[in-house]
Amino acid sequence: MSDPLRDVQSQTWTLPADLEAAVKAEIQAWQEAGKVRRLWQRDASLWTATDEASWLGWLELPAEEIAQIDHLKRAQEDARTGGFDHVLLLGMGGSSLCPEVLRMTFGRVAGFPELHVLDSTDPAQIRSVERRLDPARTLFIVSSKSGTTLEPNIFKDYFFDRVRRAVGEESAGSHFIAITDPRSKLQQVAEAAHFRHVYFGVPSVGGRYSALSDFGMVPAAIMGLGVGHFLTRAKEMATACSAAVSVADNPGAALGIVMGVLARGGRDKVTLIASPGIHDLGAWLEQLLAESTGKEGKGIVPVDREPSGDTAVYGADQLFVYLRLEPAPDLHQDEHVAALERAGHPVVRIRVGHRYDLGQEFFRWEFATAVAGAIIGINAFNQPDVEASKIATRKLTEQYERTGMLAPEAAMLEGDGLRLYADEGNASQLMAVPGARTSIVGALHAHFARLKPGDYAAFLAYIEMSEAHEQTLQAMRRMVRDGKHVATCLGFGPRFLHSTGQVYKGGPNSGVFLQITCDDATDLPVPGQKLTFGVVKAAQARGDFQVLAERQRRALRVHLGKDVTAGLEALRRAIEQALA
Repeated sequence: MSDPLRDVQSQTWTLPADLEAAVKAEIQAWQEAGKVRRLWQRDASLWTATDEASWLGWLELPAEEIAQIDHLKRAQEDARTGGFDHVLLLGMGGSSLCPEVLRMTFGRVAGFPELHVLDSTDPAQIRSVERRLDPARTLFIVSSKSGTTLEPNIFKDYFFDRVRRAVGEESAGSHFIAITDPRSKLQQVAEAAHFRHVYFGVPSVGGRYSALSDFGMVPAAIMGLGVGHFLTRAKEMATACSAAVSVADNPGAALGIVMGVLARGGRDKVTLIASPGIHDLGAWLEQLLAESTGKEGKGIVPVDREPSGDTAVYGADQLFVYLRLEPAPDLHQDEHVAALERAGHPVVRIRVGHRYDLGQEFFRWEFATAVAGAIIGINAFNQPDVEASKIATRKLTEQYERTGMLAPEAAMLEGDGLRLYADEGNASQLMAVPGARTSIVGALHAHFARLKPGDYAAFLAYIEMSEAHEQTLQAMRRMVRDGKHVATCLGFGPRFLHSTGQVYKGGPNSGVFLQITCDDATDLPVPGQKLTFGVVKAAQARGDFQVLAERQRRALRVHLGKDVTAGLEALRRAIEQALA
């Protein structure tokens, strides 16, 4: 008989004495109250006693997917022999982030089509993906749990039109498959258009907990991964997280208790440090932590891909989690984490033995997030503030369909090729600071001066996700982190709306946000609508900013113009001067 704890990768933690005592007390409380058993029994009273019991289907996913693995093997063989060079997954949030992690972690598998993921309405991003593909030799996966999410629907319209032109009306549907919940609108669309296949999710599993369902495993099979091995590793972690294991030895429960207890005590930023070989796991973890815990003014703010810094620049509000890929560690990261421990910062270390152990990590973190949510005292399975941004965006796009334009806006300040916008409340605060009325640098100085200990700064960029853009944005967050000694976040819109956007709007009011928008050098039409992708992106940015303002968040928008590279560099220089 196997030992479930021996079969999973180990984790350890180093905490200051007071936090260690609090964590041990919570572990004992969970043990005595049988809370892990109650979690497996779907006891909603662990959270808010509302609808949580309806969203715990992910607990059984590893075993259920293994039991039904033949359909994944058939999907894999079809992809291998179907004559496709590429696969493009069209989705957002829980539908796209797991496949994106797998794509970035494993790359192209010999003998199988290369997987790409599109989760941006930025026209330049769409064109960049499109240029890599031949529509006649590409398989498209339309992935949406509800089938009503805006982005995958207009992605489908755009690329179905491209394929129809390439192979003809009769054959276009054979280039598409759908992953969706049973009886969704997408199922109806897929069947009417004669899609190649329709795969189904599990209605009792929310999007961000769906990595080990068909939403993650069908793309994994199609790109050529050994899904049986992947799921077996996940099942081993599920066994190690069972009620039969003591809470102290339960890897998911223990990690969740550490995160929950520290967040409850004010250390509510979890800074993720992952080895280069599994670096993109952070994008999936961001969504899981932020959407699950960030609501009702509480929550955990995930900090991913932040450049490492001197231990003195970090505040007393952070927990560091180091995911070390044992076969390929980064020695600089090893030294950085050791320095954090010596400086007294709380650190959790997780050993990852192989890239296929991501299956274990998906389950460990899902379990841990559910436990942390119970300790924080929120419903870990809804996302009310993501819906608020969707509603605001929908009103703006409907207005555009009626009038052919978005309402004009008046800039608060203009200069150096940049334009600043803010709602009345934020504009009033900023303009009251000497120098803010007369220069971009002065306004940015006033904006970042609002950061105080325990806050975080977030850069929300509605521009193409490119390496060059990310490098410039990373330089900006490093300057703010080192100058203000606060955690920093970076997200590309509209992707983050389905990820960290929940905690930004519904979590603690400790964020200072700089939204970055641009004019699109070349726009793209959405077939059958007045809308263009550029208009959709602009509406998403405006809707998001509107909700941030309604929630009394400290937010400022900077508009770059058409030359994004030059605009970003101008903004970087302005921030540097503002922080000097």
